[in-house]
Amino acid sequence: MKKTLFTILIFIASLVMTDGILRAQQASAQPSSGTDQDIQLMRKDVRSQKKQIVAANMSLTDAEAEKFWPIYDQYTAETTKIYDTRFALIQEYAQNYSTMTDAQAVSLAQRWGELDVSAMQLRLKYIPILAKALSGKKAALFFQIDRRLALMIDLQLASAIPLVQP
Repeated sequence: MKKTLFTILIFIASLVMTDGILRAQQASAQPSSGTDQDIQLMRKDVRSQKKQIVAANMSLTDAEAEKFWPIYDQYTAETTKIYDTRFALIQEYAQNYSTMTDAQAVSLAQRWGELDVSAMQLRLKYIPILAKALSGKKAALFFQIDRRLALMIDLQLASAIPLVQP
């Protein structure tokens, strides 16, 4: 339990660092390639920490792990595409924050909502896949962990992104 708590605290700390990077990027109209590289490295680190948290909490047998990790990697690759799009929306929002039109604001809100739907559809797609590879309870456990981590990331993003100014 202490190991899991420590891992989660490290994960949260990395999100806080990502928060600072996002705020710095928002302050700049033209993000530098160095900042983009920093964010990409941080996102890779978050994915690694996420995998460590899943591993620490799943208690997989060797046979289960052999089935689970390839599915996890495939799921993560698809999830990364959604987060890439989300990151692009955040960049677009930051670049247009002070000059945003009503149409741009509605478009961003619509696309952000569509990303939320895509993330849920991806989870729903993988539930039966994981349920075939693991017991139903372990599959459910994975999705609980995944959802909690996603909510933590979403909370950090929501805290870092300033509200639209009417």
